[in-house]
Amino acid sequence: MSKRAVAPQRRIRILVAKPGLDGHDRGALVLARAFRDAGMEVVYSGLLPSPEEVAQMAVDEDVDVVALSLLNGAHMTAFPKVKRLLEKKGGKDIIVVGGGIIPEEDKPKLLKIGVTGLFGPGSSLDDIVKHVRARVGQERQKA
Repeated sequence: MSKRAVAPQRRIRILVAKPGLDGHDRGALVLARAFRDAGMEVVYSGLLPSPEEVAQMAVDEDVDVVALSLLNGAHMTAFPKVKRLLEKKGGKDIIVVGGGIIPEEDKPKLLKIGVTGLFGPGSSLDDIVKHVRARVGQERQKA
């Protein structure tokens, strides 16, 4: 049984990650600060982790959420790979939220595999935080 099921009232733990070859981390750092300021425990993956490293870090750190951000157009490769690896490594209950440069035609495909949010440049930090809180609340009510 995961810690999430045992302690549903704990602070939200979130991993902010930019998988693959995307070295633009300013947005991810702004998000990390916004999540921290909202009372969440934040783990930052650092630059250029592989999808495998992101999934393993998420499981090892027992996070509730993985917030993925990509600006390089690799979202249709990296996001689904992280989601598959999470399931394979025992993190199927970890919520995956996406953001970055995501064309409208790709959003339904990502939503179908369970990547939610899909925030783009200019999105309100408040909206992103509210989305994460709402998703975690939904999952905790199921437990």
